[in-house]
Amino acid sequence: MVQTSLLPGAARPRTAAVAQWWVLTRRLVRPSLHNGELLTAVLSPALFTLGFYVPLNLVMSVYGHGLSSYAQFLMPMIVMQAVAFCGISAAFRAATDAKDGLNLRFGSMPMASTVPLAARITAALYRGAAALGSAVVSGRVIGFRFYGSAVETGGFLAFALLLALALCLGADLLGSLSKSPEATTQSLIFPQLILGMVSTGFAPARQFPSWLQGFARNQPISQFVYALRALAGDPTGNAGAVGWPVLGPALAWALGLLTVFGGAAVAVSMRRSG
Repeated sequence: MVQTSLLPGAARPRTAAVAQWWVLTRRLVRPSLHNGELLTAVLSPALFTLGFYVPLNLVMSVYGHGLSSYAQFLMPMIVMQAVAFCGISAAFRAATDAKDGLNLRFGSMPMASTVPLAARITAALYRGAAALGSAVVSGRVIGFRFYGSAVETGGFLAFALLLALALCLGADLLGSLSKSPEATTQSLIFPQLILGMVSTGFAPARQFPSWLQGFARNQPISQFVYALRALAGDPTGNAGAVGWPVLGPALAWALGLLTVFGGAAVAVSMRRSG
């Protein structure tokens, strides 16, 4: 009788972990429909598009950008801004949970140590997917189009979500360690501004001062933009060929960030539950 009663119980932890992840994910997703998080994720790419495209389109048309339209040139940067903004939201949520003591409370419960982290990242990716969809629609309004194959278009969307995953893991890690929602979100604005503005997302590298062109051309944001631009394609053929020379550095940066941020986030979660 004892063995019979234990056998069903042996399968329960795996089932319980999935159920716990689902419950915690719903704890984060359902309020976002009413507290403005989802609305912000959807509206921010539209505002980025309006704020960047309208003032820069005429200027860049005069100085040149090399593609068929500035919308085609700018769109990858709008995507980067959208996923980065979702990373800031992920940091705010992680810092809020840490500040309120929820991580310690979850650690005292019969729950796998990584379940709360998985739930927060799932909710962040949900907002990231919504922001990516909004960015694509906003880009289409100003003239952006996918000129590559269906596989390349799928690669564009998949790579954008991979970037969202890496950035959200890093932001979640920072928020969990800082326990200060305000300080965390403010600290994340600076790298977003500096790396975003000094990149090839808004202007070609040749338009930067000569001493800054090397950094603008090779920093990770520019590598991500090059990859997204190539996957989107362009009628002029100047967006870059889809191949290892263009995609390799971007994938290396993305997988490197994913490994470092993901490993550190899991380690912090396991340490706090131990």
